[in-house]
Amino acid sequence: MRHQQGASYVAVLFAIMGFAFLAKIAIAVWAPYFDNRMVEGQIEELIKTSPANIAPEKFIQQLGQRLTMNNIRDFDIKKNILVENANGLLVKTNYEVRKNFLMNIDLVMKFEKEFDQSTVKAK
Repeated sequence: MRHQQGASYVAVLFAIMGFAFLAKIAIAVWAPYFDNRMVEGQIEELIKTSPANIAPEKFIQQLGQRLTMNNIRDFDIKKNILVENANGLLVKTNYEVRKNFLMNIDLVMKFEKEFDQSTVKAK
């Protein structure tokens, strides 16, 4: 028992640095994923409540109002969402978010999803 010791100062320092690094990643990634969940939720709710023959422009306008109401203001609907209504309402999201991480290192998160009105209403 005389030779048994606890963690050294260097080991504690590395543990603190590792924890800080993981916390920085979590903080940088949390906001875009939360915003994406909000966008997807609003799209699904709007698809459920919209008539089958809604015009794509009206859908985009209503979605913009919902996103503004939920404080998602830096999301460009016209660039990131494609709305078609040929054989039923079809909404596609395809965008990426780039967040600065450390100096010249960026984190890039890509979000793609397709919503079909018949599938969403069946849930």
